[in-house]
Amino acid sequence: MNDPAPTRAARPGLAVAALALGGLMTALTQTLVIPIQSELPRLLDADAADTAWVVTVTLLAAAVTMVLAGRIADLVGKKPVLLASAGILAVASVIVALSDSLVPVLVGRALQGTAMGFIPVGIALVREIVPPKMAATAVATISATLGVGGAIGLPLSAWIVEVGDWHTLFWVSTVAALVVLVLVAAVVPHTHDGQGEKGALDPVGALLLAIGLVAFLVGVSQATDWGWGDARTLGAMIGGVVVLVGWGAWELRHHDPLVDLRATARRPVLLTNLAAIAIGFGMMAQSIVVPQLLQLPEATGYGLGQSILAAGLWMAPGGLMMLVFAPVSSRLMGTVGARTTLAIGAGVLSVGYLVATLLTGAPWQLMIAALICSSGVGIGYAAMPTIIMDNTEPREAGAAVGLNALTRSVGTTLAAAVMGTVLASNTTELAPGVALPSEGAFTACFLIGAAAAVVGVLLVLGVPRRPTRPDAVQAAEAQDELVAG
Repeated sequence: MNDPAPTRAARPGLAVAALALGGLMTALTQTLVIPIQSELPRLLDADAADTAWVVTVTLLAAAVTMVLAGRIADLVGKKPVLLASAGILAVASVIVALSDSLVPVLVGRALQGTAMGFIPVGIALVREIVPPKMAATAVATISATLGVGGAIGLPLSAWIVEVGDWHTLFWVSTVAALVVLVLVAAVVPHTHDGQGEKGALDPVGALLLAIGLVAFLVGVSQATDWGWGDARTLGAMIGGVVVLVGWGAWELRHHDPLVDLRATARRPVLLTNLAAIAIGFGMMAQSIVVPQLLQLPEATGYGLGQSILAAGLWMAPGGLMMLVFAPVSSRLMGTVGARTTLAIGAGVLSVGYLVATLLTGAPWQLMIAALICSSGVGIGYAAMPTIIMDNTEPREAGAAVGLNALTRSVGTTLAAAVMGTVLASNTTELAPGVALPSEGAFTACFLIGAAAAVVGVLLVLGVPRRPTRPDAVQAAEAQDELVAG
């Protein structure tokens, strides 16, 4: 079946802005509660071990939803999924804003996680609705919101909590979600990519994927608390892998799979997704390690004694740097191609971590290292979905970009667990009974982040220079002629 002609937005700039705002707001949900995480047991009258799930449940729901939302978008069209995601985010935010106990907060936070499907679907849609000359910049801008939202979420949330009640966080999220809903409805066109397809959603595949992912990611995310050798950790991780293997076998036999694994096994897509794990790991490592180093007491001799709000403000420029480097990534893709651009981004990320091993004596020094890391992320995150879409049929783009977003999420979850373990297992005693991460632990974390980024570079260099989609090949040839001329 021929792919339908694209439906262009009447106001493409406004459409991109609406999609970018939606991506920013859904990404913000991941860091909304971090400034109040230590206060949640008191605020919700629950154990600390239970309130930790307020963060974890959002990440788990997001991981499961990204592929599912992409597949639904391929079947029914992308705009309905975007509207549903924004609507769910608004409802979820209201649920949390009205809650003072753990269970409804967990329900609301899980629903907020499901709204993360907005980002991969928005990325897949934007190339269909903007003029070709805008496509690379539009994809880069929306891709950058994944990192920008997480980076600016911490200081924004800390400031809101400092001047008001913690429920205000979620009332702000509600209003923002409604604004996104109205903007998407008004300025984003409905494409017809899902109409006329005979495909159907694969409920068995969706269930197996959800069970496998949740089990594996729960094991990884709890490994620091339970211990990597604990039976619960190993059981969850091994059980999750077994279920995911079964899911893969089901998908390969199913006539209408949730994810076309044969397509994802193509070398460009497979290596890009593996690189996404490594680069996602590298991105998250700085988000975990740098704030902790900023907030450690100065009495340690290496801590910088910053408040939560101050630490967030030192990190915020990194988020803006990701957005600044989105158009830089677009220009690089127009000259050297998405593959080389992704390799450059991962390389810059590794350099940022190496700089961090040398510049830790003052907050501004750590900010410089974070800015370098963030510029690498801004360059690389924009190139990943471009490679995926250049090697995937348009009618499968939603699921393919969703899977790429999932692999990045796996990388960030692994980073949180590994960094947490390194920091917890290498401590120094500031006072009797007060153990804090040692200076060597932070250096080790920076080196691990650099190594992950280098692995990403090596994987990307294995991606073929030429895309596999015929129209993408023609575009690449035209680009080569333009550069040569």
